[in-house]
Amino acid sequence: MKAKSRFTELAKTLIHDQKINWEQCKNGYATLDSIEVKVFHFENFSIKVQFNPGRMISTSAKVDAKSITERKCFLCKDNLPQEQQSLEYKDDFLILVNPFPIFPEHFTLPSLHHVKQNIENSFSVLLDFSKDLSPDYTVFYNGPRCGASAPDHLHFQAGTKNFMTIDHEYEQLRDRAGEKLLKGNSLAVYSIDDGLRKMISFEGESKLEIEKTFQIFYSAYKESSGQTEEPMMNIIGSYQNEKWRTIVFLRKKHRPDVFFEKDQEKQIYLSPAAVDIGGVCVTPQGKDFALITKEKLKNIFAEVFIGTDSFQKLINDLRIEFEKSIIPGS
Repeated sequence: MKAKSRFTELAKTLIHDQKINWEQCKNGYATLDSIEVKVFHFENFSIKVQFNPGRMISTSAKVDAKSITERKCFLCKDNLPQEQQSLEYKDDFLILVNPFPIFPEHFTLPSLHHVKQNIENSFSVLLDFSKDLSPDYTVFYNGPRCGASAPDHLHFQAGTKNFMTIDHEYEQLRDRAGEKLLKGNSLAVYSIDDGLRKMISFEGESKLEIEKTFQIFYSAYKESSGQTEEPMMNIIGSYQNEKWRTIVFLRKKHRPDVFFEKDQEKQIYLSPAAVDIGGVCVTPQGKDFALITKEKLKNIFAEVFIGTDSFQKLINDLRIEFEKSIIPGS
């Protein structure tokens, strides 16, 4: 069995101490004892729905420019609660215990600098976190328009590995619904459409290869989406068996129409971000947990993910770009 990294051990100590010494954190994790879960099974994968009232603040967070400028940034070190302890990570980031957990162990990983959420210039950090928090944690990123509750402050999150269903269902999805776009000596890129989600995945042993290939993807996706800012995406990364695995989910919308529905009988407070589309949808209200069905879940995902035509165009563009580029080891 692979030994835990130093940061994994430190994170475990941190969460143990915070549950004892920080009342808000203690109460937040206590709420996990009373959550309810139901599971919807699809072909080759499953999606859980979790009733978790402790997540109301994050689910309903106002992320418009006006709301952001009118509040203090809760990820800046100077604004953290007095009881909140932190670990410094490579001089530029912190490891914090998330007091509003979804996972049995849930961390927020903010930059020490108040810079905007942006993956193009920080993808390398996601890979570093994935390795340094292995083998116990999965690391994820929510784009500034795809579920990040602090789009004004660069951050990642980490949670207990294999809690999200994508962690242990990925290989089956890849083999049954995936298409290989690039294969090198130690790098593979796949497109996957499982009928609910559209994704591009990267698997490799070389950090340099994955970074180079991700930048090619990022440029192609940005051009394909027609966006002048970061194209909409959520990312889930892990490291196991001396290899990185990074899954990029391709989005076109932040929140579905039912989130804003005025009719309480129809409204569902579900704001899909990385954890939700990774297989654990979080509903902070009991009525939403009761209302949601497999069909409604399918409709929500269809609304927030890019369409089949857009996905196919991106795949075609990527094939062209990969052929033009020299990928080390390919």
